[in-house]
Amino acid sequence: MRRSLLIGLRRVLRSRRAVRLAVAVLLGQMAFAMVTTAVRQTPTIDEPVYVGAAVAQWREHSLRHNPEHPPLGKLLIGAGAAFAGPRLEPPLPADQGLLGRRLLYESGNDPWRVMLCARLPVIALTLLFGLVVFAFARELTGPAGGLAALALYAFSPDVIAHGSLATLDVPAAGFLLTSAWLAWRARHCPRPYLPLAGVALGAAVATRMNALAAVPVLLAVAALSVRHARPGTRARVLARALAGAGVVALTALATVWAVYLTVDPRLRWAPEQVPDVRGLRGTLVGLLPLPEPFRDGMRIQFALENRPWKGFLFGRLYTGSLWYYLPAALLVKTPLGMLALWTAGSVSLLTVRRLRPAAPYLLAPAAVLLAAAMWGSRDFGTRYAVFLPMFLAVAAAGVLALGRVWVPGVAATLALFVAVSSARAYPFYLPYSNEAFGGPAATRLRLHDSNVDWGQDLGRLAERLRERWPGQRVWLVYKGSGVPSHYGIRAADPRHVPVNRVRGLLVVSDSAAAKAQGRLAELLDSSRAVEDVGHSITVYRR
Repeated sequence: MRRSLLIGLRRVLRSRRAVRLAVAVLLGQMAFAMVTTAVRQTPTIDEPVYVGAAVAQWREHSLRHNPEHPPLGKLLIGAGAAFAGPRLEPPLPADQGLLGRRLLYESGNDPWRVMLCARLPVIALTLLFGLVVFAFARELTGPAGGLAALALYAFSPDVIAHGSLATLDVPAAGFLLTSAWLAWRARHCPRPYLPLAGVALGAAVATRMNALAAVPVLLAVAALSVRHARPGTRARVLARALAGAGVVALTALATVWAVYLTVDPRLRWAPEQVPDVRGLRGTLVGLLPLPEPFRDGMRIQFALENRPWKGFLFGRLYTGSLWYYLPAALLVKTPLGMLALWTAGSVSLLTVRRLRPAAPYLLAPAAVLLAAAMWGSRDFGTRYAVFLPMFLAVAAAGVLALGRVWVPGVAATLALFVAVSSARAYPFYLPYSNEAFGGPAATRLRLHDSNVDWGQDLGRLAERLRERWPGQRVWLVYKGSGVPSHYGIRAADPRHVPVNRVRGLLVVSDSAAAKAQGRLAELLDSSRAVEDVGHSITVYRR
């Protein structure tokens, strides 16, 4: 009976129409989840900065706002925001936070409309990267593997959460995966695919600077592809491999330069203040053959890395960073079935002979990027490792190559478990945690910032206050970039008055509660929680 079912399933998967329908269904549900989530979420902490800088880039052809991030992602965000027709009168403030605030709340624009339009290009890119996941996995393990990988990607809570925001994490990660896939295809036809791999790699670097960590790995796999495609004498193979890597490197460099010149063809750059980075890091930054604004952006990033950030993990508040923060956070925020398939797929890539050539293209970039992210000083969320649900979704398809009769059934069951776990979190994907850690409602007990509360539920809070507690006194500690008064929330800050005067409703963002000290901690200890808003804001009664 089981064998006949497997034979029937294989026949269905050989049908191109059935496979296309399955791809459309998976991406369709992902699009629905992202769009409906984006419609309801108020601006997260980083989004106003990116959207404000994006609009300024398009209108002023200036690189002065948000120089710590390259401009490509903001060009895409700005192209979407343009459909909202936002008003933004000059002169623009030099401070990027004030710029975002002016655009969204002080210029007569509708922040809901502006933010949705700014988010749509990222949503579209996220869906396109799903096709890359499917194509890469299909080339390794056939249509069944392609659909399995796409299912893991399309139901990933982290990808859905950050793919529906006007931020840079998902675009940069997706461009890196695309570069790895194109380099893999170059194993059979280097000439068209190596330049395309370089363009994708350059797009990643021109979106987020942390993509630089993957550059040596992707150049190495490009060389491997040329070596595989054109055997010959050792000297000739080496020369061709180095030439192939050079093509990717030069194309990537040209792409980064082209992006900066698109914003400002004259590369006018007169920063007010750039940190002085000394030592090896300063020397390496100075040697990069990239535009000066990019190198200054790296210097700003290094200065940010030197700041004493506060982290929160499993109820512990600390200063600095923990090397194991990201693995621990991923353990909490990744569906259990996904963790199992990631592990099994990675082992398959290393042990199954016909899959082993793909390991450097999938596992090596993911490992290097994860190590670089773990080395960073900002323990703010799994968004710094959002490349893992992309690369490891493709790797997970490798389990279907194990050749055991029971493997497809187990893999399908785990994938279904992932889908159910993700669907149950809808529409609260940012605070997702898996069932072993209590689900989205319990994430705030273990993590903070973009893992839980990134300022996204200010609009929901306004609705809840109007519906359940109209006219009551509200005290608010909100961690985010939204403006509470714009949404009709009239509240005072309880940290500036004596504790005995704070009566009524105390509303606290869960990220602020995680780091509460002094008066706020005293207020929380003497209050009773009465409402949970979006699993990111808690309402207390005093």
